[in-house]
Amino acid sequence: MAIDFEPSWMNEELRMYRDAAARFLDSEMLPDDEAARERGHVGHEIWRKAGEMGLLCSDIPEAYGGAGGDFRHEAVFHGEMGRRGLTGMNASVHSIVAHYLLNHGTEEQRQRYLPRMARGELVGAIAMTEPGTGSDLQAIRTRAARDGDEYVINGSKTFISNGYLAGLVLVVAKTDTSQGARGISIMLVDTEDQPGYRVGRVLDKIGLKAQDTSELFFDDVRIPAGNLLGEEEGRGFAQLMSDLPYERLLIGVIAAAACEGAYQATLDYVRERTAFGQPIAEFQNTRFSLANVATETKVLRAFVDRCVEDIVAGRLDTATASMAKLHGSEVQGRVVDQCLQLFGGYGYMNEYLIGRMYTDARIQRIYGGTNEIMKEVIARAM
Repeated sequence: MAIDFEPSWMNEELRMYRDAAARFLDSEMLPDDEAARERGHVGHEIWRKAGEMGLLCSDIPEAYGGAGGDFRHEAVFHGEMGRRGLTGMNASVHSIVAHYLLNHGTEEQRQRYLPRMARGELVGAIAMTEPGTGSDLQAIRTRAARDGDEYVINGSKTFISNGYLAGLVLVVAKTDTSQGARGISIMLVDTEDQPGYRVGRVLDKIGLKAQDTSELFFDDVRIPAGNLLGEEEGRGFAQLMSDLPYERLLIGVIAAAACEGAYQATLDYVRERTAFGQPIAEFQNTRFSLANVATETKVLRAFVDRCVEDIVAGRLDTATASMAKLHGSEVQGRVVDQCLQLFGGYGYMNEYLIGRMYTDARIQRIYGGTNEIMKEVIARAM
């Protein structure tokens, strides 16, 4: 009997949604993955196709162009990408941007941006990190100064996921340099034909080769005053903190799915690969290693599923979401490493899925808040 990793929250409607997502990924994204890794981005067309299929902003209300589902629909789509090692389309950041708009934006801001994001016409990015700041958001130097009916933005950002393709960037900036965290605001920047806005190089990462991670520069970028998220200065830090559970659980969801994909790819490989006249699946070391992988993956799946159920019910707290991110990314690193070992030298080759999963997994312990920050968040809740 095969080990079953199906989520506890899965139902017939979600299975149909999963099947549709799987068909889309297999027919539209997988064939272009190698080319996307070479050019450093997936391009705009795949975003529009995903939007046409209803795979973007699936938990955004229909009134704003979304599919009207809940977090489980997001988990399905991100899970199917995670199992296939498809990391080029950072739909999780896109979804996070949509939720900042939904939860903190004005009605006009929601109507202006969310339908276009759901259709894939507008790729979302959030620009927080700056050179030298890392997780210390209070140390950001990007400034948004009020000038009549406009804000003037100056500064630079780095490590921005979706930065190359982004049509909407949520820029975390200081509107009051004397107020620390209370002086932070989030500005909505439309990138098309925006004077003073410049995308730097697509960064050369050790993994996530198909995902556009870029530097962004803002030189006297002028935006309407109505492009302040929520139209109230100094709310940026609180807005960022309130949506962290959503972001961190998405990382946990992707980690669990990646473990499942790595396990299945390795199981298939060891059954076919022979050594000393027999499949390497027959060796005790292989069987015990995969038993350990299956156990860690199954336990992670159970915890992530509980968190998914909690966020749908509106009761997921920040500390538990941080545990999902911390534990999920740590397990993912261990699982993929053990799986790669069973591939031997072939596992070190980029042409094999497991090798790509290995390098892609490393960032999970860094972005969304480093795992060291996750431990601090959890410790403060004790």
